[in-house]
Amino acid sequence: ALAAIGYAATSGLVRGAQPKAPPPAAPVVTASVARADIPVTVHTIGNVQPIKSVAVKSRVDGQITAVSFKEGQIVKAGDPLFTIDPRTFEANVRQAEANLARDKAQLEKAKWDVARYTELAKKEFLTKQQFEQARTTVETLAATIKADEAALDNAKLELSYTSIRAPIQGRTGSVLVNLGNVVKANDPAPLVVINQIQPIYVAFSVAERYLPEIKARIAGGKLMVSAAAQGDPSAPEQGDVSFVNNAVDAATGTILLKATFQNANERLTTGQSVNVTLTLSTLANAVVVPTEAIQNGPSGPYVYVVKQDMTVEQRPVTAGVAHEGMTVIEKGLDGGEQVVTDGQLRLVPGSRVRTQS
Repeated sequence: ALAAIGYAATSGLVRGAQPKAPPPAAPVVTASVARADIPVTVHTIGNVQPIKSVAVKSRVDGQITAVSFKEGQIVKAGDPLFTIDPRTFEANVRQAEANLARDKAQLEKAKWDVARYTELAKKEFLTKQQFEQARTTVETLAATIKADEAALDNAKLELSYTSIRAPIQGRTGSVLVNLGNVVKANDPAPLVVINQIQPIYVAFSVAERYLPEIKARIAGGKLMVSAAAQGDPSAPEQGDVSFVNNAVDAATGTILLKATFQNANERLTTGQSVNVTLTLSTLANAVVVPTEAIQNGPSGPYVYVVKQDMTVEQRPVTAGVAHEGMTVIEKGLDGGEQVVTDGQLRLVPGSRVRTQS
């Protein structure tokens, strides 16, 4: 029995002489808390729209005798697009010119008759009724000539409609009629659609809570917008807000805006969906950390701060806007502190850490 007690005491001393080793330091990746100018942005989806779009239609009936452009071609205002057989309209112009010439000749004769009748009336060789009839003929022919001139102008106008020209500069769509087709005036189906694409609009909606700041920024200058086509790795196109709708959509609580882009390289195409970033303001010298440093707990967002003794402190923070992988910290951190950006799952407050690249 005594031997057993001695053995137990001896064993206890041995165990007390070798205390348990502390857990190894957890490997983590850290980053410095920095200060930077961060833009305050709103991200949404927009739709590319032409500033002008014209559905070209014929204004007279006739047969297409020429198509002077190719599908998808850029045309300038006034460029020829289609020619309609002009022969019927040229004949109408000649007929109107002939009617005018005939009636002018008759007017000249009627005026000569009035001058002659005036002398005869003075000598009472002519009744008053005959003289008044001659004057009435002159006035009637003068009115007829005005009608002839109007008919001639109308005939020339209809002749001009046989040459269909581009009303705006833009890119043409599919040609919807071919050489030899007969077209009708103001047919519901257009001959071709022309969209102006330089410059071009991007329409998008933002929450109405941004409206006061949007109005203030526009009043003070330009409000910048960037647009990137989905799947396009190139830098976004840059534009500025040119239109703010006059009413908030009560159903969605949003306001419609349009931004104008020069679209010099035609990267934006009508009907395309694009990722829109509206820059409202810039937070100067803001405290920022990599977004992955911020964790969310029951009490809100927090970060692990690495202290001088290489242990971590769990510190609650107030997170603000995010931009390109960085998040503004409105409260809770100072510039120069170190925060954990990777390896947080291994940590509890007070854990020892070792940094790794």
